[in-house]
Amino acid sequence: MSAGAELSPSEYISHHLTFFAKPVAEGGFWTVHVDSLVTSVILGVLGVWFFWWVVRGATSGVPNKRQAFVELAFEFVDGQVRGIFTHGDRNKFVAPAALTVFVWVLLMNAMDWLPVDFISKGLGAIGLHEWRPVPTADVNTTFALALSVWVLMIYFAIKSKGLGGWIHELFCAPFGSNPLLWLPNLAFNIVEYVSKPLSHSLRLFGNMFAGEIIFLLLWVWAATGLAGAFFGTVLGLGWAIFHILIVVIQAFIFMMLTVAYISMAHEHH
Repeated sequence: MSAGAELSPSEYISHHLTFFAKPVAEGGFWTVHVDSLVTSVILGVLGVWFFWWVVRGATSGVPNKRQAFVELAFEFVDGQVRGIFTHGDRNKFVAPAALTVFVWVLLMNAMDWLPVDFISKGLGAIGLHEWRPVPTADVNTTFALALSVWVLMIYFAIKSKGLGGWIHELFCAPFGSNPLLWLPNLAFNIVEYVSKPLSHSLRLFGNMFAGEIIFLLLWVWAATGLAGAFFGTVLGLGWAIFHILIVVIQAFIFMMLTVAYISMAHEHH
């Protein structure tokens, strides 16, 4: 739908912020956001296919343009991981995981560049009138990603220290092993473990959701008349150009925090 006569500005924004949600059970407490889930899976498959396509056509001689682009991306991510992760072979898991996170989050963020009305009209033609195209503007998506990293962080902490060593650190670090300090240590570590997925997920969600809101406000303004169309288009173009930086930087930050958390899990106190 457009922001024209069909909908008021508030209705237009509300419409485009409505998820295509399906309750899992009666009562609606557990609800699946089908649009976020389907879009995330499609973009993940596209990312894997793209790298497979590049590798399939790779040569040992002079690389073509797409091979050179992917090699630059590999070297960039590997260089960032090398500077943070120093606890073994980074190429065994951490560097591939970092590349996967960066590319996947980048693709999901990049959906914000597509004009929302074009997507809405295209999907509306097949009966899907509620569809949010930016998975990372959904806090459920960013929490799922952050919690996956959180589980990996705990897994590597137990793997590198042993279950007993990990539990020992929960009660004896960072203030010391005196029994009087066990509860303060545990409370401190619980706060740390809870804050990591919260900050990891909400930083990405907040930036992408804010960008989505600004785009919607600009499109509403562009439908208010000739002057609104001019200024809305100019400002929309300017925000889209600036948003390129936000899309890439947020994917980069999410990747760096992923590597940092996994690296911290290997450290002994």
